[in-house]
Amino acid sequence: MPDLTPEQRVWLNLIREHIATAISIVPEDLELAPSNQRGGLGKAHQLFGNDLNSILDELNLVLVA
Repeated sequence: MPDLTPEQRVWLNLIREHIATAISIVPEDLELAPSNQRGGLGKAHQLFGNDLNSILDELNLVLVA
């Protein structure tokens, strides 16, 4: 993955925090607080594009293991 923007880093931290409390994440979880306060699933798609689902899958594997 290329260098991340500061906003992408914020989102990855939000995703990590969600996984830490919920054990996993699916795209629909990005419509929940606090992600929805930053634009929700639409914003995540804007930031990560078509890679979003694969990023979530990889983070689920790495952070849950």
